[in-house]
Amino acid sequence: MPKLVVQGALCKCSFGVAPSALQILPATPVKTMKLPTATIMYSKPMVNILPFGMCSSMANPQVASATAAAMGVLTPMPCVPNIVSPWVPGSPKVKIGKIPALTDMCKLNCLWGGMIEIVNPIQQVGKLK
Repeated sequence: MPKLVVQGALCKCSFGVAPSALQILPATPVKTMKLPTATIMYSKPMVNILPFGMCSSMANPQVASATAAAMGVLTPMPCVPNIVSPWVPGSPKVKIGKIPALTDMCKLNCLWGGMIEIVNPIQQVGKLK
């Protein structure tokens, strides 16, 4: 069963070298485990989706340029996510303000060719009672 995604959930990109924490506005009306719960619309680069360390995608112009300057040796460059669409598919049953909730089964595409996915949907906040 898919799990809802909350503030601080860990994400990874197939071309990134480090995980990144999903950022959700604190004013989000629905909370899970007392943390703001995400919708599929939380996909804005540098607002919701932070960099994944270094990028190794040749579709990224910075990586392509640095690799060409290094005579064809792949040269990763700092990640700057380039996202233009929401997460897919979203929860078919759970809606937050008429927008599908984000689950750990959702994926997000970066224009540099990376596939972003949820690694850990719920930030660990101590023991649940």
